Amino acid sequence: MNLEQQVKHLDKHYRDGNPIVSDKKFDILEKKLYEMHPDSDYFTNRDALPLPSLEKDPIEDFIDDLPLCTMVMIEPKIDGCAVAIEYRNGRFYKAITRKGKDITEKIFKIQDVPLFIPTEKTIQVRGELFCFLEKGAVSQRKAAGYLRSADFNPDTSLRFCAFQIINGDTDNYDSIVYLNKLGFKTPVHSLTELRFVETYRKWWLKDRIFEPYYPTDGIVVKIVSRQIQLDRPDYWQMAIKY
Repeated sequence: MNLEQQVKHLDKHYRDGNPIVSDKKFDILEKKLYEMHPDSDYFTNRDALPLPSLEKDPIEDFIDDLPLCTMVMIEPKIDGCAVAIEYRNGRFYKAITRKGKDITEKIFKIQDVPLFIPTEKTIQVRGELFCFLEKGAVSQRKAAGYLRSADFNPDTSLRFCAFQIINGDTDNYDSIVYLNKLGFKTPVHSLTELRFVETYRKWWLKDRIFEPYYPTDGIVVKIVSRQIQLDRPDYWQMAIKY
């Protein structure tokens, strides 16, 4: 199979909870495909990828044009399954996977997903379905297994953590505060300056942050400033895994 077919094949196995190569090897292949064929429908088909992956460039590329005093949020990169939930008139309306599969009835059963929220606005919430206190690979496999299965009785260890309002218009910190007020569980986080990102990465590598609360496979760096987010809409957050 060619490179595009290979990446799609590996991505499908990962999303099905059965990864057959390491994350690092997959990231290398994915980046190579983008360099060769940036117009591949793997990247451009937004119906198939409603929740695009976070950027995984070297941190040096991400911070190249930003002052080191830029405020960022550091969050755990939770290892589970990406989920988007839409609420209309305060009611749970629909949930989808990264691939656009309707999982409304599945997510409806997760104990910490609010069925009603105190707002009449249409809110689209992005988060992660994961297994509390499990290792990353186990968490991802169990979450994906539940979403694939015919079973509508989820394991009690399955949790949902919300970390973004997809259709929001506030900065990232205010979005997290608002999600908490609406009743969502949100990830622990730290506010710091860009200059200290490498310190947090080293702490994560030594299991000094986030463990054992979440199954993690890295940290996420998010620029706090709404203006900077608007100036670089596709490049205001990134995952650091190594």
